[in-house]
This record gives sequence, structure tokens and C-alpha cells, in this order.
Amino acid sequence: MYERQEDAERVVARLRSAGFDMRKLSVVGKEDLGSQQVLGYYRDGGRIKYWGRSEKFWGPLWGLLDGWAFFSVPGIGPVVVAGPLAGWMVASLSNAVIFGELTALGTGLYSIGIPQDQVLLCESALREGRYLVLAHGSASAVSTAKEILGVWKAPQAASRRLASNG
Repeated sequence: MYERQEDAERVVARLRSAGFDMRKLSVVGKEDLGSQQVLGYYRDGGRIKYWGRSEKFWGPLWGLLDGWAFFSVPGIGPVVVAGPLAGWMVASLSNAVIFGELTALGTGLYSIGIPQDQVLLCESALREGRYLVLAHGSASAVSTAKEILGVWKAPQAASRRLASNG
């Protein structure tokens, strides 16, 4: 969890420059609709583009990371997701009733093995405007990400080894 967009951006850049597989990374942030600027998402030449105050943040991420989504999450507000977590959220929506009172984000996180107490912390962090950076994959991939990020002291970085299909 990172307090500022700039912190999340630095983490992604650090992981990328260290050779971390960007297909194994997701970034989540609450959208700022308080701005007087136009906010939009559109398709241009086969790529999704972002228009708005955070264009310099989200635009490049959508080119680097595998998948994207925009959700209006009850209790949190508008949320932008870049990376595979977007697909996990969509897949978990059809099973939302099984997950009880978790949000779409919560069901996506819970469905990949994050414990409910950590899911609630992630949802709370988003509600407060923080950014989530999620590295996933094999134990080796997650360990590599932890080593890379261990050098850069994050204000509130939390990690958990997740099992996945690769």
C-alpha cells in the first residue's frame, strides 16, 4: 500500500528496471472525480487510453501491465485497476454472493488467496486514497519482488506469498 501515486509509480519503475515480469503486477487506485477536468477511457488503435488528471500515471501502466478495468465500488467509489487483478475481479463478480459483503475488489483479492483481514485493509486503504501494488506469481517471482522492494522502504508495504498458476 502506498500513500501517494508517485510512490506507486516509483515502485513499478523499480520492479521494471530490475527485470520483474510486468505480466505479474497489478496496480489499483481510487479515481479522483473531484477534478474539473474531463475524465475518460477510450480505445485508440487497439490500445486503451486514459484522459484525465492522472493520465501520466495510468496511461503508461496500461501499456506495461496485462489487463485493465474501471469499477464503481460501493463504499469506496470509482476504482481503476491495471494488471491481471482486473480479470480476477471480473471473474469473481459472478460469485459475489459466495463472498458475502466483500466488494468487487475484495472478491478478486480473496479469490486469489489473500486473507479476508488483509482484503479489508486493502479496501480501507483505497477508500483513503492510497494505491495498491500487487506482485503475484510463483513463490520465486514474489520473493524477487519482495527483495527488489525491500531495498526501497515503502511507507506501508504489505506482502503475502500467493499461490497462482504461474
